[in-house]
Amino acid sequence: MQENENKRLARRWFEEVINQGKVELIDELTDAGYVEHELTVPDLPKGKEGLRALIELYRSAFPDVKTTVEDILAEGDRTVVRTRWQGTHKGEFQGLQPTGKKFDAQSIDILRWRNGKTVEHWGVTDQLAMMQQLGIVPTQ
Repeated sequence: MQENENKRLARRWFEEVINQGKVELIDELTDAGYVEHELTVPDLPKGKEGLRALIELYRSAFPDVKTTVEDILAEGDRTVVRTRWQGTHKGEFQGLQPTGKKFDAQSIDILRWRNGKTVEHWGVTDQLAMMQQLGIVPTQ
């Protein structure tokens, strides 16, 4: 049953925190000792504050960002989620001025849960495809 609850929480994370921008839920869904293992934006704070800042950064740069959970697997305290991220580059992103272009990229995330809260995250996002679609990196 723990696996089903962890899947439910992971879906809630992507739907409510990412898609709806409810960053206030980070405190409810994330452990105080949260550790981020994915290489993301440099110079973000550690823990929940860094997570909050990262989500706000993405939602500012891509205000229409939407994640779709395409696969979700759970075993024990870990949940693996394959998602599709889509959005339009309408705000500054890591020093890059808005391009107005859309992107569609895949991501794989592993979340570790304890007492209904995520305590660790590992992830890989196809940022090269994203940057190519935004016209920031050439395709050839």
